[in-house]
Amino acid sequence: MIRDQETLSILLDSLSRFVRERLVPAENEVAETDEIPADIVGEMRELGLFGLSIPEEYGGLGLTMEEEVLAAFEIAKTSPAFRSLIGTNNGIGSQGLIIDGTDEQKQYYLPKLASGELIASFALTEPGSGSDAASLRTTAVRDDDHYVINGTKRFITNAPEAGIYTVMARTNPDIKGAGGISAFIVEQGTPGLSLGKIDKKMGQKGAHTCDVIFENCRVPASNIIGGKEGVGFKTAMKVLDKGRLHISAICVGAAERMLDDALRYAMERKQFGQPIAEFQLVQAMLADSRAEIYAARSMVLDAARRRDEKQDVSTEASCCKLFASEMCGRVADRAVQIHGGAGYVSDYAVERFYRDVRLFRIYEGTTQIQQLVIARNMIRDASR
Repeated sequence: MIRDQETLSILLDSLSRFVRERLVPAENEVAETDEIPADIVGEMRELGLFGLSIPEEYGGLGLTMEEEVLAAFEIAKTSPAFRSLIGTNNGIGSQGLIIDGTDEQKQYYLPKLASGELIASFALTEPGSGSDAASLRTTAVRDDDHYVINGTKRFITNAPEAGIYTVMARTNPDIKGAGGISAFIVEQGTPGLSLGKIDKKMGQKGAHTCDVIFENCRVPASNIIGGKEGVGFKTAMKVLDKGRLHISAICVGAAERMLDDALRYAMERKQFGQPIAEFQLVQAMLADSRAEIYAARSMVLDAARRRDEKQDVSTEASCCKLFASEMCGRVADRAVQIHGGAGYVSDYAVERFYRDVRLFRIYEGTTQIQQLVIARNMIRDASR
């Protein structure tokens, strides 16, 4: 690990305390109002949470992948909405710039992202292209020293709060696949950029998504990431491994929270004259959940260390995303079952978590996309 253990322990302890003392008590308010309180957002900025994985030279904490997943384990033990607000700044909103951005782009945008002055949003998915992202139809046509962007993006996380959008658009219509796609930084307030209504979702209240609409939106040519056309989709793919490991760690942390709540309830709730935790069928659900969480946690840490060692972890990251997200869903189901009728009413957090964690199996690549990635990588490696 890059950082000394003492410094890392202080950071993780601070995160854990912040989650327990500030975020968990605010969960119900966020669920009822669909908003994260402004004072909590301010505290998240002060703690440096918007810049966890942004390099220190730009004002971030510069965490390694292993350190980031350890931090994610802690952040995920509360409503996923809190993580969602900071997630894009640390992930696909900044990593494309870090990997492929020009020096000027990095110097201008990364310090603002690290401080939380700017909230980033990543605009890839469209009404007609989700898992098949390379088929996107949004266009960017060169016009002197600008590009004119037209198209609609859908289900874009943080779009209502965002100060900048990383937008994938087709700059070469003659190239049908990924090679004709470029990435642009589009600032909020740019003429021609507008937002749709905020989506009403199954869960994750407080984490907002909506359409982002471009109608003859003129963007300076200097805002194309990396300064050249045709590499935008490749840039997006480079950050996917990191994003999938991060979400996998979030799945682990959320599952740990649900299991802790279920265990506490099982030890307090009595039936037939004894705590239901004494019943072997309840114990089986607790034990299965603990074993699967341990497996997922071990997978995520191993893959994160491999990535820090500069290994290609495409297969491992997809394995983590597949297993951890499905595991989290199973733990959520068992936690509701252990709570019985109480798990179906909103008096207990498990009812909300059950809805919140369903998204983990869909975004950052569905379970089925992860299966395709893993199998195709296996076939490719075996054919060499």
